[in-house]
Amino acid sequence: MHIEPGILSGAKIAAANLAAISLAAAQAPQLLRKPQLVLRTLLAALFFSVFMQSFHLPAGASELHFIGAMPIYLTLGFVPALLGFGLGLLLQGVVFEPADLLHLGVNFLSLTVPLLALHATLGRRLAAGAATRIGAVLRLDAAYYAGVALMVGFWLATGEVATPFAEWTAFAAAYLPVVLIEPVFTVAVVKLLQSQAHRPLVRLCFAVPARG
Repeated sequence: MHIEPGILSGAKIAAANLAAISLAAAQAPQLLRKPQLVLRTLLAALFFSVFMQSFHLPAGASELHFIGAMPIYLTLGFVPALLGFGLGLLLQGVVFEPADLLHLGVNFLSLTVPLLALHATLGRRLAAGAATRIGAVLRLDAAYYAGVALMVGFWLATGEVATPFAEWTAFAAAYLPVVLIEPVFTVAVVKLLQSQAHRPLVRLCFAVPARG
């Protein structure tokens, strides 16, 4: 879901950075109201970084990553997932890929706008009590990664360099295995946490979904 350097103009990158800062700033006050969200945000950034670095390869006009969006969202919550994606991207840019820092705001929006849309629609309706049903998690994954693919398509369509449509479709199709595999991983993680929900540390670190 990375956008390569040279595709977007400086003005569009600046606008994306402003939008990204605004989105993060709108959610940040919740960390003050619920201090446990700070820990969960740090955990989300850590897990996201580990997932992203564990598997990534070129795919069409961008890259295929194992993002781990649904296990992070369903076990840590919306705000930690959203802010954790930003911190994780910043961490990866500083440690592994300094060139990605140029598009930090762009890549942040690619991940968080679909998450925001998902949370406002299917997420609130399906997440409660549905995190151990593969069919429900599959719907969440499919909606989220479709959103990510559309965001990448938006950046490519507004770029300064023409990108063949086939390159975008190759990128979007590359995420189909992730959409099929991630729900199994998510349900396994949720069930493990539910089995340990009696432990205070687990309840502090995770928003363990109720048993469906």
